[in-house]
Parts: sequence; structure tokens; C-alpha cells
Amino acid sequence: MQLLPRTLGILAVILASVLWGTTGTAATFAPSLSPLLVGAVAMGIGGLLQCLLALTQIVKQRQLLIKYRSFLILGAVAVAIYPLAFYTSMRWAGVTIGTVVSIGSAPILSVIIEYVNHDFRLTKQWLIGAILGIVGMLLLAFADNNTETIVYEHLSMGILLGLIAGLTYAVYSWCARQLMLKGIATKSAMGATFGCGGLLLMPIVILMGAPLFESVTNLTVGVYMAAIPMLLGYLCYGFGLANIPASTATTITLLEPVIATILAIFIVGESLSFIGWLGILLILICLIFITVPLKRH
Repeated sequence: MQLLPRTLGILAVILASVLWGTTGTAATFAPSLSPLLVGAVAMGIGGLLQCLLALTQIVKQRQLLIKYRSFLILGAVAVAIYPLAFYTSMRWAGVTIGTVVSIGSAPILSVIIEYVNHDFRLTKQWLIGAILGIVGMLLLAFADNNTETIVYEHLSMGILLGLIAGLTYAVYSWCARQLMLKGIATKSAMGATFGCGGLLLMPIVILMGAPLFESVTNLTVGVYMAAIPMLLGYLCYGFGLANIPASTATTITLLEPVIATILAIFIVGESLSFIGWLGILLILICLIFITVPLKRH
């Protein structure tokens, strides 16, 4: 009886990871669009759509949301900063490095946030994983990732922005979880957090949005980013979380940087040296170490 829901949950998270892995490559099809605009459109409009779908439940639980508004506000600010840092990171450091640093740093930073708030007990397993992840990101930072046609002159800043993206991802995930622990439904907590974050991004969309309408390609990229990876991706992920453990879902999303790297190499034309590939491998091993328990307690 439990097999079908679990299987569907796993497939839903796999689909979400694949969709999220396409964002960096999709953004390269509209190079005239500022990465700030791409991020604002994707997370802003996508967040407002999530909020709209959860509006009935948000209204029902508005008193709880108001009561715990500190988590809501902090989460919304993190939601607004995340796409601006993430997409600029990919523009400055490349799709592969931008994605891997952002995704690779988020779990480590999440644990640090939980540890500071006494929600996490430091273990030898996590410490080994964190060291592997840090070494992996350092290898990426010093890897010669340039090709004959693609040169990223702002690599260091791109990596720094990837770390900021990872931090804000960790912050809004932690805030949304805190809201859920206070008795607020998952749909309501996510919808309110992303909806408020989307509102914060609307000024950027309004002030910088004109280039979206300069070509069909630009508009198509904008619509795709908001509707597919952002809205559909998070709906799939939410469905998966309802049917499989969070640790399983988190592990499956390791597919995202893998998909991003494959697309960047075969579609965008990026290339990585052996050192860069070794860095990616260490980051993926790090993610497995800190998300998959090696032994049950």
C-alpha cells in the first residue's frame, strides 16, 4: 500500500531536481537580460503564483503567520536575495561553478544555522563531509575553467555570490521549517514565505523588466523560469516531501548540480579541468556525507 505513494514521491523529487538543474542553462539563452532581472522574474513571479495557489490556507492561518512573523519576514528577505545572488553567480562564474557552489554550500550552512540555534548535534560524519565540501569549493575556485570562447573574469566574485546564495537558501529553508514546527501547514508556510519574497522582488521586475519584451526569446525564458523550475519544481518537491522522508528528498536533489553541469557542458559549451571535476566530486561526496545517515541511532 505504501509502495505507490513512495515511488511517486521519489519520482516527483527527481523531476523537481531536473527542472531546477535547467535554470542556469535556460538563462544563457537570454544573455541580454540582467541576471538580477532573471532572478527577480523567476523567484518573484513564481513566488507570487505559489502564494496564489495557497491563498485560501494562508488566510485561514493568518493569525499564526502574524504571531510568528519574525520567521516569515526573515525567510522572505532570504527568498528575495537568493535568486539575485544565484543567477549573478552563474553569469560571473559559469553555470557549472555557480550551481555547484550554491547547492554545495547550502547544506553545510543549514547545519551551521541549526547548530547555532541548538537544533543540531555536531558529528564526526558531518565534520568529514564539511571538510570535503570546503576543499571541493577551493579546488573549484582555483580550477582553470576557461574555454577558448568563454572566459569568466569575475570568477572569485561569482563564487562569493554562490556562497551568499547558499546561505540565503539555508536561511529561508530554516525559516519555513520553523513556521511548520509552529503548527502552520506546509503549503501555507511555503506560500506565504515565497509570496512575501516575491513582493520584495517586484520593484526590480518593474524597473528592469522592459528587456523582457524586446524579443520572443527573452519573454519565453522569463515565462519558463517562473512557471516551470520555480512553480512546477517546488510543487513537485512539496508533493515528494509529503510522501518520502526529508533526508531522502534532500539526497535526491543532488541531481540538480549534476544536471546543471551536463547541460552547461553539452549546450552552453563550458569546460572544466580535472581539478574542477575533482572539486565537483568532493562537493557531491560532501552532500552525501551530511544528508545520508551512515548508521541509525
